[in-house]
Amino acid sequence: MGVCMRLKAAFLFLLATLLTAAAAHAAHTQAQLLLSAVTARPGDTIWAGVDLKMEPGWHTYWKNPGEAGQATEIKWQLPPGVSAGEIQWPLPEKIPPAEVTTFGYQDEVVLLVPLTLASNLPAGPLNLAAKVSWLECKESCIPASTNVQATIAVGNPIQRPGGGQPVDFFIEKTIACWKTKIPQTNHFDLHAWWETPAKGDTRPLIIGNDQPLLASSHAQYSSMDFFPDAYDAFEIQAEVKILSAHSADFRIRKPVKKYSGDWPEEISGVLVLQSGSARFGVEIKLPVTDQPPVRGAISTTAGALLPPSLWRMLLFAFIGGLILNIMPCVLPVIALKILGFVSEAKSEPRRIRSLGLIYAGGVLLSFLALAAVVIGVKAAGHHAGWGMQFGSPVFIVCLTTLVTLVALNLFGVFEVALGGRALDTAGELASKHGAAGAFFNGVLATILATPCTAPFLGAALGFAFAQSAAVIVLIFLTVGLGLASPYILLSWNPAWLKFLPKPGAWMEKFKIAMGFPMLATVVWLFNLAAGSYGKKVLWLGIFLVTIAFAAWIFGEFFQRGRSRKGVALALVLIFLAGGYTFALEKELDWRNAMPEMNATGSLKESADGIDWQPWSPEAVAAARAAGKVVLVDFTADWCLTCQVNKKTSLEIASVREKLKSLNAVALLGDYTHFPDAITTELNRYHRAGVPLVLVYPNHADAPPVVLPEVLTPGIVLAALDRAAQ
Repeated sequence: MGVCMRLKAAFLFLLATLLTAAAAHAAHTQAQLLLSAVTARPGDTIWAGVDLKMEPGWHTYWKNPGEAGQATEIKWQLPPGVSAGEIQWPLPEKIPPAEVTTFGYQDEVVLLVPLTLASNLPAGPLNLAAKVSWLECKESCIPASTNVQATIAVGNPIQRPGGGQPVDFFIEKTIACWKTKIPQTNHFDLHAWWETPAKGDTRPLIIGNDQPLLASSHAQYSSMDFFPDAYDAFEIQAEVKILSAHSADFRIRKPVKKYSGDWPEEISGVLVLQSGSARFGVEIKLPVTDQPPVRGAISTTAGALLPPSLWRMLLFAFIGGLILNIMPCVLPVIALKILGFVSEAKSEPRRIRSLGLIYAGGVLLSFLALAAVVIGVKAAGHHAGWGMQFGSPVFIVCLTTLVTLVALNLFGVFEVALGGRALDTAGELASKHGAAGAFFNGVLATILATPCTAPFLGAALGFAFAQSAAVIVLIFLTVGLGLASPYILLSWNPAWLKFLPKPGAWMEKFKIAMGFPMLATVVWLFNLAAGSYGKKVLWLGIFLVTIAFAAWIFGEFFQRGRSRKGVALALVLIFLAGGYTFALEKELDWRNAMPEMNATGSLKESADGIDWQPWSPEAVAAARAAGKVVLVDFTADWCLTCQVNKKTSLEIASVREKLKSLNAVALLGDYTHFPDAITTELNRYHRAGVPLVLVYPNHADAPPVVLPEVLTPGIVLAALDRAAQ
């Protein structure tokens, strides 16, 4: 802020003080301290939110108040062992009265601050307090302040019956909502340059890009602006001129007024973009050049990553969906699909084509449903990620039950009557692969594909999750088309089916054999459920046994029986209702999983394993500040690709020895329950899900090396060697 502006602000502040002394009424802003949790473990980081609610017409100020005003201050009064980070300021509004322009908030704002608890804090209650000071303005300005406080319990989270900790739902959602309003970290190709030489003490500055930030290259921004940080030697003024609103090549002009010294060589602040009803901010820190950038050049700003063009992402999405067919998640369904093609080898070409299209329809409809979920989650102000449904214990229980029934059906315990009758002979097996079977296989293939991220797929999904609803739908449908394309191609060329073995009695045995991969999938899902329910997961096993027994009664005495079918059906319903009520509802309490615990200390899996430490941005910064190579593995229990990478390319002797010889730091980011911090980090690297493996060089200013989704020991070792140079 310039000298004149500082004098003006000081005058306004003095005037406000005099007005306050004469005022007899209370402040027009109410302050309250909100906490993201009521209990926390030593070593945890929680979010504190200072909630300022203003009366209609009144406003408070941003960190840079503009030409007048005063930023809100928070002076913490914290017990030993608790430290406060910087204020995370939500995106403000431009408040233009008749004479001056300021940046601030109207109606309500929640200023967020991370509070870190020391790892050696003793158990017990902690009183967290702060003095909050602000300037509130309407026709006049009044300085105000108040003390706020809240209490948090340190120790093991207090559990309610069935699990979970008593967090105020409204406060939790309020903090989560305001976190989405914090400006994003810049990972776009942005530039700043002088439009013309200086004339006097004012010079026009251009800020723009040459790559799309939203949706497709045809998008238009309805509004753009730049809210600068405060400076003493110069001022980036409030006036803005939109030169181009095209998202692929936008330009804005901002006048810069110099008060002393040279023209700035760097600017920082928040770029504000609006497309339709979506308004968001991007934190930027850019060098200022004398010439416009060469179109298409890659920015040298640290962390700048080019958002790829839409057509390339569509190609990546299709290839990624195609590769999903050979990923371990989908293999059980692929075997069933091959069996279906064998059974249809002698059918009419028209029927084969029809079933291929129906299978593709099941895949595409499922991907459309996934896209709708992602769009809905984003619209609600939450983070979305690939495979996010696997973070829900309820979904895991439902899917485990479904796959168990599929395995029992393959074993012949009961039959599914797809054509209006149940068939169990090998000669009639083909009839069981009709339209309903083809559609169900497409849906099941999609569900089981979501824990996997194939090569090319991660980049395409990472691009999609940052785009508009239309682009999300387009990318997801392209992935589905890639997944279904081999079967569409094969069904459209029935002559190729002659290379498959002829239908016969062997197909019944092959069908039974395919039940074992499904049973392995049940074991994997059961293991995932154990991470959410702990020892109580035993009751899920009992429920599955009850389901199996009911299915056996249904197949043996109802479908294949000749008498007393009503009694058999009644027994089936009794076992199903009893198993659900007693095992799932009463004992497992399956809709209330155990609370997620923040990991602290070493995450080493074995005595000679890698000494993994919990990932956090602070842990990365500390290791890099010490000049160490850093290996980061973002993984999840439900991600089969992650587990394969770990067994084949990370937790192996050569990598362990390399990490020791380099004195490198290994950090593990557990994405099993979709923590927001990791979702944000994945988005920085244009990924929508795990795996993501990063290798940070020992130079603190060097960007990390992003490894491919599928790893080999050679890839990991080579990246570590380069990072140590």
